[in-house]
Amino acid sequence: MSDTKVLVLLGSLRAASVNRQLAELAVESAPEGVDVRLYEGLGELPHYNEDIDNEDAPASVVALREAAAGVDAALVVTPEYNGSIPGVLKNAIDWLSRPFGNGALKDKPVAVIGSSAGQYGGVWAHDETRKSFGIAGPRVIEEKLAIPAKAFDGKHPRENADVVASVRDVVGKLAAEVG
Repeated sequence: MSDTKVLVLLGSLRAASVNRQLAELAVESAPEGVDVRLYEGLGELPHYNEDIDNEDAPASVVALREAAAGVDAALVVTPEYNGSIPGVLKNAIDWLSRPFGNGALKDKPVAVIGSSAGQYGGVWAHDETRKSFGIAGPRVIEEKLAIPAKAFDGKHPRENADVVASVRDVVGKLAAEVG
């Protein structure tokens, strides 16, 4: 049997963000039989515009849709910006939701995790992300992981055994939802 393929969509464009580090940790610590890959092109997507969403869609859109179509599940790793979803992530959801009713992640399991500076670790953004993806077509799983950024104390998340175990657990549960 081949590996379960999981695409990581990262809601932060900052090179040194804690969420990027969590995404890297998901790649590094994936359970055996799960191939986790970080998608790097969200910052290249144009704002969603139905006028350009056609057979000549921009190459960045085609690349995202092809990457999503080629996996079994998606892991979304995102911070919270002003109590909600980062714009780059919402834009990716909009592109992935089309064609309406038949987007590249339709019926595939999606999990949302991440970290943010607030005391709740980004739960508002995570809830909004789950809601948007739920409307867009994937099956959003209930597994949650929101970590206040101060919990890392300036260290990479891989240096915290509990975080490593939690991320690995979420990825494992996400892979178990593939079917």
